[in-house]
Amino acid sequence: MEKPFRLAVQYATDNQNIPTRPQFRKWVKAALLQEAEIALRIVNEAEGYDLNNSYRGKKYATNVLTFVYDDTQPLSGDIVLCADVVEKEAQQQQKDLAAHYAHLTVHGVLHLQGYDHIDDAEAAVMENLETEILVRLGYNDPYKEQSCEI
Repeated sequence: MEKPFRLAVQYATDNQNIPTRPQFRKWVKAALLQEAEIALRIVNEAEGYDLNNSYRGKKYATNVLTFVYDDTQPLSGDIVLCADVVEKEAQQQQKDLAAHYAHLTVHGVLHLQGYDHIDDAEAAVMENLETEILVRLGYNDPYKEQSCEI
């Protein structure tokens, strides 16, 4: 049964290589296992840096941040994607940009629902679920596409 959700997509960057609202909606819907209200914000590197520094103490912009608002019904939270970082990663890893956005969107939605990758067992569960969702959406396994350094 399809889970109802509300999604607000905010574009806060000048980057032009960003998926459309319908694409983001499709990816969120595929990863959502419960009713939710989500704000998805696509930011530039400066805002990504500020958020990662303020909330995680990390002095760099990261690809995706998830903020869960505990004790709300339905589930609610914010997912922030840094367009500049996502684009750089896709180029470095030789991945299709839309596929990388889809992966990071699914990743953020799973975090919102309590999935994590702090230890190897949790990471395996989360990565398997991400792969299953992405393959269902028509994308390749994002973990097999990564090049391995020997």
